[in-house]
Amino acid sequence: MDWLLRMNGAVDYIEANLADEISYDKAAQIACCSTYHFQRMFSFITGVTLSEYIRRRRLTLAAFDLQANNLKVIDTALKYGYDSPEAFSRAFKNLHGVTPSSAYDIGTMLKAYPKMTFCLSIKGDIEMNYRIEKRDAFEVFGIYGNVTSSDMNTAEEVRQFILKELEAGTWDKFNDLLGRPHDTWFHAALFDHTETHFKYMICYFTPPGLSIPAEYTRLSVPAQTWAIFPAVDGHICDTWRRIYTEWFPTSGYEQAEETTFEMYYGYGRGDFNYGLTEVWIPVRSKNL
Repeated sequence: MDWLLRMNGAVDYIEANLADEISYDKAAQIACCSTYHFQRMFSFITGVTLSEYIRRRRLTLAAFDLQANNLKVIDTALKYGYDSPEAFSRAFKNLHGVTPSSAYDIGTMLKAYPKMTFCLSIKGDIEMNYRIEKRDAFEVFGIYGNVTSSDMNTAEEVRQFILKELEAGTWDKFNDLLGRPHDTWFHAALFDHTETHFKYMICYFTPPGLSIPAEYTRLSVPAQTWAIFPAVDGHICDTWRRIYTEWFPTSGYEQAEETTFEMYYGYGRGDFNYGLTEVWIPVRSKNL
């Protein structure tokens, strides 16, 4: 598959430059997609961010250089892009659990993270429903919190943020402003993505003529094309995973660098069992 060749080509480029500067733009170009989309794809498919993968691989090779080649700590630090031996030592200990100087000792336990390779996995036994829609610009408003990206704790951080806002009465106040029952659910906007965090905002479409209090954040969303996926039985995390590992690789689309949404339509509190859930992702054709 061309997609596999492109992704593996990007990894080959990264591997060949672990001791040099790595351009995310160049890696994305090899993968034939935008830099933003490449980073998002990589994170969802591998479970780690691109920067974390590069960090682990560099520190793996650094351990080999210290243990097998007797390279000096300061030379190893400079080789793998660290400004000082102290910064290198902190990073090395965080990954390996020992200081760089300990790597010289025979019998020291170190960690080796291998090069990643993308390969074909036979799937497709479960269909994936989606639709493509073009929508005009719109605005949402709400309350947001910062959440860790591409981490095992992401879903739990989102859950805790939602529970905190429930307990603080934010939901009731929000629904009062909109003139809706207190147990009516909202949508969620995911925006301002970095390598480590993104903003998760409990939000709703801004009604015409409604005066929005200053405590709420307003978010303008431009006119664009959306890929919309229903989340089967409300399983939002599994839907996100399938979008990036099954749909994007063969769809002919890539993600635009804009806000994504989790749309929750339903009522009830606390049980997180939604009536209907959709994931909205802004997309553009790779052929454009």
